[in-house]
Amino acid sequence: MTEEAVTDHSLTPVVRVLRSCLHLMVAALLALAAVRAVVDRIPGAAAVIVTAVALFAVYVAGPRLPRVRTSTGVAGLWLGTVAALWLVLLALTPDGVWLAFPLFFVQMHLLPPRWGLPAVAATTLAAVAGFGWHTHTLSVGTVLGPVLGAAVAVAVVLGYEALYRESEQRRRLIEELTAARSELAAAEHSAGVLAERERLAREIHDTLAQGLSSIQLLLRAAERALPERPGTALGHVRQARTAAVDNLAEARRFVRALSPPDLEAGSLPAALERLCATTARTSGLAVHCQVSGAPTALPTPHEVALLRIAQSALANTVQHARAGRAELTLSYMDTEVALDVVDDGAGFLPAEVPAPGSAAARGTGFGLAAMRARARALQGTLAVESAPGEGTAIAVTLLCPAAPAPPETPS
Repeated sequence: MTEEAVTDHSLTPVVRVLRSCLHLMVAALLALAAVRAVVDRIPGAAAVIVTAVALFAVYVAGPRLPRVRTSTGVAGLWLGTVAALWLVLLALTPDGVWLAFPLFFVQMHLLPPRWGLPAVAATTLAAVAGFGWHTHTLSVGTVLGPVLGAAVAVAVVLGYEALYRESEQRRRLIEELTAARSELAAAEHSAGVLAERERLAREIHDTLAQGLSSIQLLLRAAERALPERPGTALGHVRQARTAAVDNLAEARRFVRALSPPDLEAGSLPAALERLCATTARTSGLAVHCQVSGAPTALPTPHEVALLRIAQSALANTVQHARAGRAELTLSYMDTEVALDVVDDGAGFLPAEVPAPGSAAARGTGFGLAAMRARARALQGTLAVESAPGEGTAIAVTLLCPAAPAPPETPS
């Protein structure tokens, strides 16, 4: 079967109209042959009418047989019956030759090209021979008429088949593009979810987790001071309370997704000064902060990243380094801003830090990964230099966005 052997519900309105016109043409031509046989009172007029009625009945029954459109063998049998009745009608009246034209379309429609083309050629020869037998002459017009009709039918059917195949290819391509777009949207959604999870993890680690860790250290110090030194214990408790208030503010800011409270209250250098002072007050670590270069306004994401990296680096120093002193330096340069955090602690081997989430990490190792992720998100770099007994140096560098050019003054 050809690709045209499709179900009725898959046909476009234009194809349905063309098919209906083809059926009407067959009915009209059979009626014409029968009427002219009666009007002209040709011999065998009754046989013409009977043959025309039989041919019309067989032709009408074909489209109602589902297997005609799905089986080449059944279609060939039906077409053979139609062709046999047509040959009988052609032998009875020359008007039967006009039915060759719709038969061309039906043959090309139902049969594959390797069978359809020979069937059309045979029908053309039969039409030419039948008309010549009735008129007892063969002229150029007698031959060219059926031949041109067959050529038009073949060209139309083959052209439609090509358009149908192209349409199907486009339909499949559209379906593939739609599926690919859906997969891409799902992948983008998944990537967005993962990115948001990483952002939330960094925020929690650099704010809530660090604050809770400070509160825990202060309360542990207060517990050790009781009951011999109640004044010292009370000071630790008050510091823990202050840290809890700050942590609560961070949590509320975290829920509202606003900038850190320290940045809302002032500039980045001022926020870093307060961070160093708070760290020194709560941990006993000597922390010194200095600013190099002329401070310039940075985009909020840059300031947030630098503040969070400083918080995470100092928290790591307090919890793991066993250091006595830490230096924090913020450097403003022409096209870059750099933050360096250096301590004199125990140091470590950066290559041996387990990846976050691994079994060896056991809840550690996320700080460095979070700092690197923050720097990478802003096209910056983060370097860690450390060795056992030699302290640790963390350096992050971010590109400063170009400042807008001043408007030109009219001359």
